Amino acid sequence: MLYRDVLGYRVRAVDILGVRVDDVTLDEAVAICRSCIRSGEPHRVVTPNAEFVMAARRRPDFRALLNSSTLAIPDGAGLLLAGWLLGTPLREQVAGTDLADALAGLCAREGYRLFLLGAAPGVADDAARRLAIRYPGLAVAGTYPGSPDPRSDPETRDRIRAAGRVDVLLVAYGAERQEGWIARNQAALGIPLAIGVGGALDFLSGRVPRAPRLVRRAGLDWLFRLIIQPWRWRRQLALPQFVVAVAREAARRRLMERAQRGCAG
Repeated sequence: MLYRDVLGYRVRAVDILGVRVDDVTLDEAVAICRSCIRSGEPHRVVTPNAEFVMAARRRPDFRALLNSSTLAIPDGAGLLLAGWLLGTPLREQVAGTDLADALAGLCAREGYRLFLLGAAPGVADDAARRLAIRYPGLAVAGTYPGSPDPRSDPETRDRIRAAGRVDVLLVAYGAERQEGWIARNQAALGIPLAIGVGGALDFLSGRVPRAPRLVRRAGLDWLFRLIIQPWRWRRQLALPQFVVAVAREAARRRLMERAQRGCAG
């Protein structure tokens, strides 16, 4: 556990199986994102959950992308459980969908321009329309499905440049692919804030229902989504693997603490 200075904010960082997770609330995350935009420099926000962490354990390059981000919000409820078991509790789950929605509101209030990239054809368009209704005055610079394939990067960059100034870019290509796309393209586009948002555009478009608030507060949103999208069951196999890995790490840390106390005595 350590504290980092993030654009003037003192942020407590927690290590979850080698992945840095920042202990921020939704309001704090929005405030930091606002500072990212105002800085004018490229900043990347990531949304780790249990699936991200297990992928990062297998792929050092993905772990490096997560750990080099400006901000890593605690997106998954499993991270809160892990933080508690490891003795480094996190205060609040900050879902990527909630952050994306809150940033749309910030853009509407302060005149920032938003671009929605990724998801299936038509999804980003629907999300943009719903967000514009929810937040009058929101300037959506553009939407484009594009592709996470590096060979498509030049065309996608051209589409985004043609939209004019973009202050916030939400990229929905799924874990690893969206982070890779941002790492390859953000600096060339000069966009201050880019976030990989996974399935957030599906929720914001209304095409996929979100779990009821009480279900989300109980940390069971993953189960709700599995029920309505049973084809995701293979991806959910990461959850029990994550719990086992965290339990082992917690036991290892307890043994080390006992050994250190024994040496001190």
